[in-house]
Amino acid sequence: MLVVVLKKLKFSFFILSIFALFSCSSEKEETDSSSSIVDVNSEEFYLGADLSYVNEMENCGVFYKNKEGKTEDVFKIFAEGGSDLVRVRLWHNPTWTNYSNYEDVEKTIQRAKNTNTKVLLDFHYSDDWVDPEKQKIPKAWLPVIDNLPVLGDSIYNYTYNVLEKLSDKNLLPEMVQVGNEINLMILQKDNNANPMDWPRNSFLLNKGIKAVRDLSKEKNKNIEVMLHIAQPENGLWWFKEAKENGVTDFDWIGLSYYPNWSQYTIQNVAPVLKNLIDTYSKKLMIVETAYPFSLLNADSANNILGTDALITGYEATQAGQLKYLLDLKQAIKTAGGSGLVYWEPAWLSNNCATRWGQGSHWDNATLFDNNAKPTLGFDFYKSE
Repeated sequence: MLVVVLKKLKFSFFILSIFALFSCSSEKEETDSSSSIVDVNSEEFYLGADLSYVNEMENCGVFYKNKEGKTEDVFKIFAEGGSDLVRVRLWHNPTWTNYSNYEDVEKTIQRAKNTNTKVLLDFHYSDDWVDPEKQKIPKAWLPVIDNLPVLGDSIYNYTYNVLEKLSDKNLLPEMVQVGNEINLMILQKDNNANPMDWPRNSFLLNKGIKAVRDLSKEKNKNIEVMLHIAQPENGLWWFKEAKENGVTDFDWIGLSYYPNWSQYTIQNVAPVLKNLIDTYSKKLMIVETAYPFSLLNADSANNILGTDALITGYEATQAGQLKYLLDLKQAIKTAGGSGLVYWEPAWLSNNCATRWGQGSHWDNATLFDNNAKPTLGFDFYKSE
């Protein structure tokens, strides 16, 4: 999730975690990372939606409608509208909420699979939101934060066990994010960011990657690995330093892109994306973006995307939202990129409260209007 959500407003796997803390020898046989071949020239282009909030929204009284105004399963609405990828976040043991834990994620993946939609599973490796300003370690792993080998086993075993459990139910994702907006060093003690320690960071990231590779090999399933950085300009330095420190065995560069918080506009972002694709021979996807279709607030929860989110040439209207998404999609394609995911398009105003307010902080930037019908922006999912 983008950093501004928490800046402005701001798995229940405990048993597995304990096992991870005391098991240093459970890793599978070493795999050859050089066997990962990425076809950056693939013509496949994903159009996706992060639907992590949906289960909670429905429990809070939200009903979604199709374009005809008929109430319908929201996963079906997206699939039939042209979306072919569902992104879902996973927190380790979020005791402050009943959502985005393992059970909730399993439900979301099942709903996606029911519509033959591929899945991108986003491991946050935290009990709460992580972003470019904080990468807080799960509470269960805090006792071994300074024991790097055991901490490495923790991230490996947790990642492997989650995927194995999903495999047992035929719910393996097609892609896995090893971390969320990992501009900072992962698994830190608190929200006061420590300086980047690349030997530590690369060791831990490679442990998470290896868990995905090992499970993929054992189950004979192709699961692609993504590393996710917030904003294209940060991708330029981050992936350079990552490569220099031995983090190379991944398939996807994932980026958050919100132009009002980036130095690049939609008109000049394509060369930056192409640079990343060409330099690292990886596929690239924008996995988080959004644009307001209105500046009105449907509830008492302050909207994150206000007037400061507007960019020249794109009004806060349904037509403006669609233009933004179509132009961004074209920029990604021009660069040779392979996908675009809208962040939380179904986080509608509802009867529940967040930690910061009553309702939704995103109700003016979803892909549904205040009557729960798709906005014009939803049409960006149509293939062209």
